[in-house]
Amino acid sequence: MSFIVTLLNGEQNAFKPKSLTPIQRITLRFIVVGLIYFGLAALEGMIMRVHEISPIPGVDAGHFFAMMTVHPLVGIFGSTYMIVFGAFLFLVPFLMKKPLWSLKLAHWTFYLITFGTLTMWSAGFFTHYSPLYTLYWPLPADVSQFSAWGGTVFILGIAVIMVGTILYVINIFKTIVYTPDGMPEQPSGALIASALGVVGLKNLFTSRKTEHLVVLPVAAIARGTVDVMLNSLIITFAGILILIFLVAELMGISLRSTVIDALLYKNIYWWGLDLVADGLVLIFVAGTWYLLATLITGKKLFMENFARAALLLELVVSWTVWSHHLMSDQAQPGVLKVVSGEMVTAFELITQGLAFFITLVTLWSARPLKMTNELKFLLAGLLGFALAVPPGILQADLGLNRIVHNTQWIVGPHVHVAILIGLSMTLYSAIYLLFPILTNGAKLYSQKLANYHFWAFLLGGIGMGAFMGMAGLKGMLRRSLYLNGEYHIYMILAGICGAVLFSAFLVFFYNIVMSLGIKGVLGIFGPSKSGTKEMVPTAATG
Repeated sequence: MSFIVTLLNGEQNAFKPKSLTPIQRITLRFIVVGLIYFGLAALEGMIMRVHEISPIPGVDAGHFFAMMTVHPLVGIFGSTYMIVFGAFLFLVPFLMKKPLWSLKLAHWTFYLITFGTLTMWSAGFFTHYSPLYTLYWPLPADVSQFSAWGGTVFILGIAVIMVGTILYVINIFKTIVYTPDGMPEQPSGALIASALGVVGLKNLFTSRKTEHLVVLPVAAIARGTVDVMLNSLIITFAGILILIFLVAELMGISLRSTVIDALLYKNIYWWGLDLVADGLVLIFVAGTWYLLATLITGKKLFMENFARAALLLELVVSWTVWSHHLMSDQAQPGVLKVVSGEMVTAFELITQGLAFFITLVTLWSARPLKMTNELKFLLAGLLGFALAVPPGILQADLGLNRIVHNTQWIVGPHVHVAILIGLSMTLYSAIYLLFPILTNGAKLYSQKLANYHFWAFLLGGIGMGAFMGMAGLKGMLRRSLYLNGEYHIYMILAGICGAVLFSAFLVFFYNIVMSLGIKGVLGIFGPSKSGTKEMVPTAATG
């Protein structure tokens, strides 16, 4: 009976959704839906893992590749974007001690990305729209192989997500630069200069230090949001091009012979995509590390001006690194392969390594520290990037790239370890840290479940990435389906590790639901009694 009461009402009935401010409520909505989408992406990943071990009845090649198409996109847009955007829409006003510029825009961002992700996923599930990475291939879209209607719905879903993303960008920068009534006026230009790292770079070369108007985590958020904006514009542009081809096919007009240069298209699209993979992720993660390190230790960040200057330097790096995705493309100019693909990519090891070093020294300076959930997951996130970034640097070698580029090595040790261990465990650290703040002090249901979440997710994610990488070194191609048992042992081991990781997520989700109670989770999505305007939660001023 007590279990049922806890399930309905939450641990000790401490969580009361009606007491939440509007910004707490919308942030929790982002996080809950983001976790649900993570579960969907993980479930489809497990279905693919099992299918590669023993074919699942009813899952044909079309369904398999449809899942492969939407699996990473649901993980990026439906999960990571939702969790990150929700957290940052809370943290920017929280850290700057002023209200969010527009709660209405925050709600629109939530609804548009939620609906857009569902629309995009539906195109794969119902029509088996399975172009693998058609968006990355040369135009025109291959409508002879895939449903034009499915592709149209897919692109429209992406477009809706991008609109929600642009609203997020507007909201973040308006919150940074505007001055609420009753607060001292601050020049918007000085705020932007501080947010983008210009002041930090200037302070490195002058004895007269300029005061930072924007705290470092907000600066990292602002810097990453620049890449979010560029990425959304470029993906929208690429989507419109594909949509033109698809709509023309629906009207009985073929545009397969066009004047659009395929190589130029691929360079433009990969530039936009890499703003997520190598720009946005690294910058947002670095900023989250800085925030977590300072909140966990209560100390000022080590080498703060260097950290701020590195954010500005990453602006140049993230905008010029895209060509490492095209190093095996024979038509790609050699100068781009060498300068952008090899040299600039290697420089990412310096910028990310600097963030790694600064975070660890900040933690070390505050020892001894209690091994809390947020500290454990932060250290695991650091480990994830320590394991995943070097393979990325190795892949950015023209000779080695010829061998590993289109194999499971890319998506195993590099992509999955970076996303699942580096990014996801950093986000879990932030969730554990923000949980009592967002819920007005609600207690976690079970620390034992949190411990299982940590170890199972860590070992499962690293193990799955490692065994996928081993198969890749043996010649297993990515974006391919093997049903002849050629790499059977590696797929079994990767599947076992994937199951352990998936169980860790389910345990974490169960722990959160038990902490809030089903009524509490549903209450997050109910109407708020507060008005649309509010000041910062009281915890921000404590």
